[in-house]
Amino acid sequence: MTYTVVVIREEDCRYTAFIPALNDVASFGDSLPEALQMVENAATLYLETLRDHGWPIPQDHPQIQIDMSDAVEAFVYRIPLREAIPLA
Repeated sequence: MTYTVVVIREEDCRYTAFIPALNDVASFGDSLPEALQMVENAATLYLETLRDHGWPIPQDHPQIQIDMSDAVEAFVYRIPLREAIPLA
């Protein structure tokens, strides 16, 4: 599945990333790549939890709104998410 990710660079130069379609699953990082990796990890765990409980998997939102009030700049990405493979 592919989801839209919004990444906002904050005034402190850290990055906040969130996925609107997944109840705003969010994370942050000190760099853009780190924020994207962290939100991807959070979203994968969120989707696994939904699947484990038999709950529906949300579809991506075709349109999003961004509140730029505290942001220096924002980026929008589309990322593919894959199920994590159990280690044991």
